[in-house]
Amino acid sequence: MNQSQQIQRVQIITADPSALGLFGLAMVTLVASSSKLGWTNEVSFVLPWAIFLGGIAQLIASLQDAKHNNTFGTTAFGAFGLFWLGVGTSWLIQYGVFGEAAAAAVDTKQLGVAFIGYLIFSMFMTVGAMETSKVLFIIFVLIDFLFIGLSLSTLGIATEAMHLLAAISELLIAIFSFYGSAASVLNTHFGKVTLPVGKPFGIFK
Repeated sequence: MNQSQQIQRVQIITADPSALGLFGLAMVTLVASSSKLGWTNEVSFVLPWAIFLGGIAQLIASLQDAKHNNTFGTTAFGAFGLFWLGVGTSWLIQYGVFGEAAAAAVDTKQLGVAFIGYLIFSMFMTVGAMETSKVLFIIFVLIDFLFIGLSLSTLGIATEAMHLLAAISELLIAIFSFYGSAASVLNTHFGKVTLPVGKPFGIFK
């Protein structure tokens, strides 16, 4: 007996999570850059923004982008969300939250190696960003410079210059991310291009 099978596809419509993810990135980089630039002191009050905006908000955006079958967005928001949770945890270790033994055993060069790993990641994601929008591409280029600055300064190479490079890059990331978040919200809300983000380069597609 021949039996026919009917496949039914159900599409679940979800909102574009880019606005939330970019806002989370904008907030944490804004507050973190204020410390690097010397406008504020230490990182105690950077921690909440690192955990909730840099970490959790971007992870939520990553999970929502997965529903859109957006590999690029899922990977980007997920990786950077976990990055900020990792950085926040590193600060907690330095503050002795996980015990004096853990704080005493800190080797900041290991953090520098982690920054190199994220530099590699952000560089190939920058190539992918060329086929998203020019605003997002600029953000990724700035992230590249941020990780160059973080990597070298943490490893003790041209410390002051690289620290300044990281600080300026981080502030510019915040500015462009705020713009990208606003564009994502307003362009969708008004149903037209209110804030242009620039077309993809079209090199690979």
